[in-house]
Amino acid sequence: MRRWLLGLAAVLLLASPWPTSAAETAYEWNVADIYPSEHEWMRDYKAVQNALPKLAAFEGKLDDAKTIAKLFALNEQTARKLEKLSLYAHLKRDINIEDETAARLGAKVEALAAQYAAKTAFIEPELLALPERTLRKLQKSKPLKAYRHYFNELLEQKPHTLTKREEQLLAKLSPALGEAENIYDHAARGDYEPPSVKMPNGKTVTLTDDQYAAMLEHPDRRYRKAAFEAKAKSYEAIEQTAAATLYASVQADELYANVRRYPSGLAAALAADDVPKEVFDHLIAATRRHLPALHRYVELRRRALGLDRVHSYDLYVPLVGETMKPIPVETAKTLIVEGLKPLGADYIKQVHRAFQERWLDVYPRPKKYTGGYNTGAYDTHPFILLNYNGSLDSVLTMAHELGHAMHSVYTNRTQPYHYSGHSIFTAEVASTANEWLMLDYLYKQAKTKEEKLRLLIEQIEQIRGTLYTQVMYSEFERIIHDKVRQGGSLTADELNNLWLGLLKTYYGPAYAADPGSALGWLRIPHFYDAFYVYKYATSLAASYAIVSDIQTDKSGKAVKRYKQFLRSGASDDPIRLLKRAGVDMTSPEPIERVLRHFTALVDELDKQLASENS
Repeated sequence: MRRWLLGLAAVLLLASPWPTSAAETAYEWNVADIYPSEHEWMRDYKAVQNALPKLAAFEGKLDDAKTIAKLFALNEQTARKLEKLSLYAHLKRDINIEDETAARLGAKVEALAAQYAAKTAFIEPELLALPERTLRKLQKSKPLKAYRHYFNELLEQKPHTLTKREEQLLAKLSPALGEAENIYDHAARGDYEPPSVKMPNGKTVTLTDDQYAAMLEHPDRRYRKAAFEAKAKSYEAIEQTAAATLYASVQADELYANVRRYPSGLAAALAADDVPKEVFDHLIAATRRHLPALHRYVELRRRALGLDRVHSYDLYVPLVGETMKPIPVETAKTLIVEGLKPLGADYIKQVHRAFQERWLDVYPRPKKYTGGYNTGAYDTHPFILLNYNGSLDSVLTMAHELGHAMHSVYTNRTQPYHYSGHSIFTAEVASTANEWLMLDYLYKQAKTKEEKLRLLIEQIEQIRGTLYTQVMYSEFERIIHDKVRQGGSLTADELNNLWLGLLKTYYGPAYAADPGSALGWLRIPHFYDAFYVYKYATSLAASYAIVSDIQTDKSGKAVKRYKQFLRSGASDDPIRLLKRAGVDMTSPEPIERVLRHFTALVDELDKQLASENS
């Protein structure tokens, strides 16, 4: 929750972050870059339709390299067109939810994508049904030379592949096995009624997610507490349903792992990213070793806020008074260009392209999608959606999404289509690396003690929220999966007690674990995508190591290694890609390194708070 605003220099004193109407289109997408008109869209649509029977004709014939190579080539041509078709409709809808053309085209391409999926569903099962010896022979063949890593992944899957009939049966069961998340969504978002609280000025406010986050930063502690308690009370209405759905989801994960001959749900999830188990184990063990630093930070918050104990509703309130000076987009652009200069002239050139060629849709508008993301297709430039509001958080979000965009740019101009994606394990490295660089640059540019203090706390909160918190979530996941795999249950009381115990362990003696905090597990939808959240923590640690090396290496080799990582896409396992970038995630050192940095930041915060009070 980054909402501390900065007054970094004279340029930040401009009155508004918003452009004049004449300049506004410079900060809106130009979807004509994908298709100039609906006519061109329909041409690709018909091309995909015509390709589907040709793709289906390969079924039952995948036994020689030349045939498989022809199928792969046709499949790639078709997939690339389908990707562009979908992107065009998706972006038009997100800039105006009521765009009837976008809705019509979106429905057409969804139906086409379903037909494509059905016609090509035979490919991987048919290849996996081949003997291992045949797969290895195909891998070494000249026509399939460009797919060698793909065949490595197939060979890794083979021991966990079932018979054709069993695979068909599992596919039919998949919707039912995944229904727990759908039920949870209905309970937590559909049936759930957010509570309301009365503000100090007498106004009643509904606690939507955004409003609740803002209220936890309110300077009036009575108000924060009232909001927290009202939210916790409202969750009690769905805690039994949420416990049942989480139990069903974990059961499905463990059943799936068992059927595919994995020792656990954790092993199955890690195998999907080719991540060794020691990466997960090192993450939790190293974080546990560094809990005293987090305890100290909570104690510093207690002293700075003048509290007896820090409650959950005291963890987000700023320690420094806010200076409401919105940062105009042009200023944000200048700051980002300067902050990212350590990545080299070519990287900055691509950042300039992003602004000049309208890759960003910057401002909130009626009917526009909320939040922020980066997307794109292999045959287009990236498209970044923002809802910029002039805050520091908006600046860092812009830098974050530009990191994702640059990752795509470097990958797409180097890798073939089938290696152009990014594992979540590596994707967040490129985005958080930009945030590290920006935070360091802004801290060095800060002119006052207050500015430096805000940015120091920002870095601490980055590590607390992205590493400590996500590791605690991961511990929770591991415990509940182990419990279910061993035949145990997951009642609401058991989940509440487990969550409360972890909060006490992580936040230490200065933290007061209110009963309402026990329901925190209920609001994490990522638990229905097993062992996903740990990747946020590993990515943050990896990007910190990379950025630290870039900042201390005068030879330029660290930047070259990082650029090579950006170019690599999905051409190898994530662990090997990061090793080439200079980070060994099978070792605890990257985690230790960022946590030592956290300790140093807490030390500095202690000094600065002491000097302010002296």
